Amino acid sequence: MLDRLETIRKEALVAIEAAKDKGKEAIEDLRVKITGRKGELTEILKSIGTLPPEQRPKVGQLANKYKKEIESAIRAALKVVEERGETVCIKGLDPTLPGRRLPTGSLHPVTSVMEEVCAIFNRMGFSVAQGPEVELDFYNFEALNIPPDHPARDMQDTFYIDAKVLLRTHTSPIQIRTMEKIAPPLRIIAPGKVYRCDSDVTHTPMFHQVEGLMVDTQVSFADLKGILTHFIHEIFSGSTGVRFRPSFFPFTEPSAEVDIQCVICGGKGCRVCSHTGWLEVLGAGLVHPAVFRHVGYDAEQYSGFAFGLGIERITMLKYGIDDLRLFFDNDIRFLTQF
Repeated sequence: MLDRLETIRKEALVAIEAAKDKGKEAIEDLRVKITGRKGELTEILKSIGTLPPEQRPKVGQLANKYKKEIESAIRAALKVVEERGETVCIKGLDPTLPGRRLPTGSLHPVTSVMEEVCAIFNRMGFSVAQGPEVELDFYNFEALNIPPDHPARDMQDTFYIDAKVLLRTHTSPIQIRTMEKIAPPLRIIAPGKVYRCDSDVTHTPMFHQVEGLMVDTQVSFADLKGILTHFIHEIFSGSTGVRFRPSFFPFTEPSAEVDIQCVICGGKGCRVCSHTGWLEVLGAGLVHPAVFRHVGYDAEQYSGFAFGLGIERITMLKYGIDDLRLFFDNDIRFLTQF
């Protein structure tokens, strides 16, 4: 019996030392095996009553001594594991295997293109201006030469909160707010989310715009054309054809829409460009004198141009995406391509 106790002690201490590298679960298994209800040492303690009376004291004392020693070793091993931060031993884990790479995230294509657009204009001297998404009717419409009875309001299906408060339909209000605070010259872009009551393959209730404004004493349409042509060549390619078509916007005069040579067919004509070889990408024009009057600028002394583009449309053309809703479906297979 004494030899059996010595064997249990030696084997237990060796096993407990080895279990430190395996975690709490392995140490707990040893505790149950040795000192648990049906453990090896417990069984010996239970059998002491069957021994001759003269052997019982010696065997009992030694068994209790070894039990305390083993329990102390178990507590010490658990402390080592806890200090090391290990709580569980995963069965079947081979720590010698190389680690598995976790998948890494990436920028959403709309975010990526938004940052690229802003970077291009930053290099041309434009600073970024911000403004509220919940806007006053005055800044969203009236200050942009769109009075309450103006037919241009029908062009934009607006989310109204009340008669004077709405979700901005474009980022142009940022231009008005900036001009109220800063005297010319100024050169800004206004990126951000905008909202309109519209939803189909090519429209969503929320989308992103970048609008730009430049005001100085001798700003001309030639400046506008040069800056936008440079931007298009930067965002697409230097060989992309560009054309300006007359158009109408209440806050610019003259106004123009800017087309690029179809990036899908190279201008030959396809379904995407309705077989015209051209795609509209933004609107622009010289700032209307009425807008300058609303912000206290002297329209006789200063001139300027403004432009606006939809980031989702630029992203679709840049990457050949044919359905706007893909940007908002959160399909990881789609997003990982970018």
